[in-house]
Amino acid sequence: MNPEWQGRIQKAYRDFLAGRQVKARRSQAHMIADIAKSFAAIKEDEAGLRQGQQHISVIEAGTGTGKTLAYLLATLPVAQAREKRLVISTATIALQEQLLLRDLPDLLKLTDLEFSFALAKGRGRYVCTAQLVKAHQAREEKNESTALDLFQAELLQHQGGAEDQALEELVTAFAAGEWNGEQDSLPSQPPAALWNRLTIDHQRCTNRRCPHFASACPFFNARRALEQADIIVANHDLVLADLALGGGVILPDPAQTYYVFDEAHHLPDKAIKHFAASFRFNQCLNWLRLLRKSQPDLMQTLGSSASAKRLLEQLLPPIEALERDLGVLYGQLSSLSFESSTQGQAIYRWPQGVLAPELHEFAQQLTLHFASLSRLLEQLVNQLKEAQDPEKNTSLDADLAAECQPLLALLLVRAQGAHQLWSLCSQPDPENQPPLARWLTRFILQEGDQDLEMSASPVTAAGDLAYKLWSRCFGATLTSATLTALGRFDRLRQRAGLSAQTLCKTYPSPFNYAQLGVLEVPPEACDPLNSAAHSQAIIDYLERQPDSERATLVLFSARKQMQEVYDALPKKLQKITLTQDQYSKNRLLKKHLEQVDQQQPSMIFGLASLAEGIDLPGRYLTHVVIARLPFAMPDDPVEATLAEWIEQTGGNPFMQISVPDASIRLVQACGRLIRTEADQGRITLMDKRILTKRYGQQLLNSLPPFRRELHR
Repeated sequence: MNPEWQGRIQKAYRDFLAGRQVKARRSQAHMIADIAKSFAAIKEDEAGLRQGQQHISVIEAGTGTGKTLAYLLATLPVAQAREKRLVISTATIALQEQLLLRDLPDLLKLTDLEFSFALAKGRGRYVCTAQLVKAHQAREEKNESTALDLFQAELLQHQGGAEDQALEELVTAFAAGEWNGEQDSLPSQPPAALWNRLTIDHQRCTNRRCPHFASACPFFNARRALEQADIIVANHDLVLADLALGGGVILPDPAQTYYVFDEAHHLPDKAIKHFAASFRFNQCLNWLRLLRKSQPDLMQTLGSSASAKRLLEQLLPPIEALERDLGVLYGQLSSLSFESSTQGQAIYRWPQGVLAPELHEFAQQLTLHFASLSRLLEQLVNQLKEAQDPEKNTSLDADLAAECQPLLALLLVRAQGAHQLWSLCSQPDPENQPPLARWLTRFILQEGDQDLEMSASPVTAAGDLAYKLWSRCFGATLTSATLTALGRFDRLRQRAGLSAQTLCKTYPSPFNYAQLGVLEVPPEACDPLNSAAHSQAIIDYLERQPDSERATLVLFSARKQMQEVYDALPKKLQKITLTQDQYSKNRLLKKHLEQVDQQQPSMIFGLASLAEGIDLPGRYLTHVVIARLPFAMPDDPVEATLAEWIEQTGGNPFMQISVPDASIRLVQACGRLIRTEADQGRITLMDKRILTKRYGQQLLNSLPPFRRELHR
């Protein structure tokens, strides 16, 4: 490693520790060294492009290691020296806020490192100034009477009333400079339907052709700040969205970027969802019908252009074909025997993702029709964008083009989304590779109406991540407190598309778990397959806990059981219990903190989303109760399809997928208890299978070394 780089890192580390008046942590120092050496060892050519494949490191760092400081110090000086951009990607808003409000400012203040940083967000988090102006003018002029205005209002679910008042408040604040156009900076969120009207995607944006581009566009103003930043804080979804657009569109060019994926255990699941697609039948039929009815008005508005008029005429055949075929297919799919039903939804899954021959044929036809519609709409949108360019001479009026372009661009995005879904349904699955999961969801809407949603998803994102991210980036570090499953990195390598040669290291937590906490399986614990007895066991256990020690988080795997247990609690316990169904996550935690601060007992009932990403140190959490081992729900279409494929190829899906994944979730849940060296408490597992099943010992061995009280 370059001695100058090494010296800068070491000095910054010493300065930071002195400024914080803390001692060095051995695991943190080792983590800094490993990441820095890995990054520095990457070879590059004269153009600054990476050479070789040893450019990724994976670091599991237990709670208390101080991994955020470690990866910042290890990567920033080297990235600056190599003239690379540093993108830090997280999975939660809480970690983004910690980076932006504490970690990065402290690094600037306590060391001699000089750098700038910025937060990256997608277009959907910013208001479009042109749309804001247009919506305000339409309200002032009460100009919502034309067919096209009515079309757009219905398409975007404009409901008036409260939306109009919220619109006026946004316009006033934006014009006065009191609001910067970011949704997240608003004191209260506007109605979702209104915000959908005021923000746009890359297809609807005219970029440099927009009169607000130079100075009054919140998104591009933020983009300019990103272009100057040494460190860009983003999230996994935004990184994946940028890669889907080709890379370097929202974020820097991947080939010149070093990524740090914090909370990296979320990345494979985020990628699977990102590469999936879905399609609502009635929603699509609605906008197709509206487009067909509005076609004459569009012809009249844009008829001065012969090419635009010709494209609009060509829209009708694919629209009519789609309305016909989708109507027939909807009727056929409605007669399927749906397998599972929860909260107004029922699912039918095609075994191994294989569609019936007639449905596969329908999918091929729909793919062709949506491809035609997308092509025509894209050509129309491009013409309308050109008409707004003062340097181009076209027959279209610029004002009329500006009026129609966002509407047609929105339809283009929807047509492209539909094409993606039916393309996934019609394409053959590759041989010797996991198939796509394909399933149908029936939604019961208001007043007995229903809609069907067709979905398709990869069951693994390994190939997409390997091709679109790892092969293209200059380098990357993946880190989290939970990356191993049953003590091994095999599951992460498999899910994230990492090679067997990827550097993987584990640094245990510095906490003395044996002194700080107890892991118990109490006498009441039983097999949760007997659901009634299991729920009663949880109730009996909670009743015998003293109120004086009650700062408790109870984690359930199913909402139904959570509600059953709550309903059966004595009134005394119900009064101190906060359930995730009653409050938003932030409100739930706030009320819990308030009750503990008032020296009152408090108990939270939560689901999987509370098993990680929440921080309740010290007296705010002294007891974590885990209702059952966190195995994935067996009716999840993606998991079920993957399990079928593994079984078909001679594997054991339970031992290869279910147990390792449950191990990760169990470690995350246990990780809620000890957040600092001063914390103490108890973890209670109400699932007897951890003592009676063959896999139980493997799960126990993967947990932190708490003192154990196991009642067999």
